[in-house]
Amino acid sequence: MCRVFAGQDPEGYRQINRSIRIDGHSTSIQLEATFWALLDEIAENQNLTTPKFISKLYDEAIEINGAIPNFASMLRTTCALYLRGHRPGMDEQMVPKRQAAQRIALS
Repeated sequence: MCRVFAGQDPEGYRQINRSIRIDGHSTSIQLEATFWALLDEIAENQNLTTPKFISKLYDEAIEINGAIPNFASMLRTTCALYLRGHRPGMDEQMVPKRQAAQRIALS
């Protein structure tokens, strides 16, 4: 059962540091190579560079939550949500439909 996980290429979990400008400040983010590849894919699907996507994600998270206790963890869970099928734009379009369905269910 675990061979698919245990036998994975160690390159995928190699730590990589990238310097990114967020909110006007240069910062270094360390993530595994697999997460960087996923973030590159997500950004490309949004027609953004990875640094621009990460900066935009940071700004929106601050706007919504007020603070981000662990940004690297947030980036990893962003990748997990993406792998589970959540897509920017698609989820936002579904919100009005979900709200309408909830209103109907409550009627």
